[in-house]
Amino acid sequence: MRKKSKYNVAVVGATGAVGQQMIHLLEKRNFPIDRLKLLASSRSKGKVVPFKGHDVVIEEATPESFDDIDFALFSAGGKTSKYLAPYAAQSGAIVIDNSNAFRMDPNVPLVVPEVNPEEIFKHQGIIANPNCSTIQMVTALKPLYDNFGIERIIVSTYQAVSGAGNQAIQELKQQSKQVLNGEEVSKAILPVGSLPIKKQIAFNAIPQIDVFEENGFTLEEMKMVRETKKIFGDSSIKVTATCVRIPVVYGHSESVYVELKQSYDLKQVIELLKSASGVVVIDDPLQQEYPLAIDAAGKLDVFVGRIRRDLDHPNALNMWVVSDNLLKGAAWNAVQIAEEIIKNAK
Repeated sequence: MRKKSKYNVAVVGATGAVGQQMIHLLEKRNFPIDRLKLLASSRSKGKVVPFKGHDVVIEEATPESFDDIDFALFSAGGKTSKYLAPYAAQSGAIVIDNSNAFRMDPNVPLVVPEVNPEEIFKHQGIIANPNCSTIQMVTALKPLYDNFGIERIIVSTYQAVSGAGNQAIQELKQQSKQVLNGEEVSKAILPVGSLPIKKQIAFNAIPQIDVFEENGFTLEEMKMVRETKKIFGDSSIKVTATCVRIPVVYGHSESVYVELKQSYDLKQVIELLKSASGVVVIDDPLQQEYPLAIDAAGKLDVFVGRIRRDLDHPNALNMWVVSDNLLKGAAWNAVQIAEEIIKNAK
């Protein structure tokens, strides 16, 4: 990309939970924007969004929407990305896509800036954001992979409802009121899947994020498996995941068990994590200090705690990893990639 003083930016999916966070971050970080174009479906056309003291009118996203756009940040679902992202790239925009549409495409870099920033500059017009749960896990594991190598990862996630969008947030709030009032609970959104069967999320845990695959794992779980291998560029890593939706609005939490290829010193591991980019360690068991989803909400970092040796495997350890799924898990990772491109533009 040619160096400019300001850039034209389009946000596709501007009315969604992640799209709203993208707009907020572009303003908060004073991203060098000349013109901001907000795009969504025809249902949202004409709505107004404030940005830096001005009102921006939402337009319908079409193949013609990307003329003179430098960056197109997509968060409107895989179907929209598959259709519109190639048009945006052909128009000269760098697409940073938050859906699952291109993540495993061998010609599309799958990027977490703290983990594999060099991949950004191998793009052919489209860069993929990994899954939110994958992003925070690989960010925490990066220093361990670099220093000791990783043999195996077993991860269980505890995922916020905001990962399923604004409607899921409203469903959690509505169901919570219904339960507390002794009313019948209405179920319409969760889990997200192909079947019409829905479950109560209020005061509950649902061991399903999205659709089941033939192997018995959900797509969300297989995303973590496939994406981790691609991001580290290491197909030998053994990964298994169980992904659970819990009644939290913002912030995914993960219990991560990792077997390293080499022996380690626990104090060294903690120091490596403390010095890692984008990672904050909160780990004092005696004072009951560890990361919580409510503490991570609204913050850009990945928080790590409960770091401890495994009792049976000499090279294994356990940790607790928490991050805001809409920020580092989505919007911030995308804006961060765009900032890296600008920083290295000539």
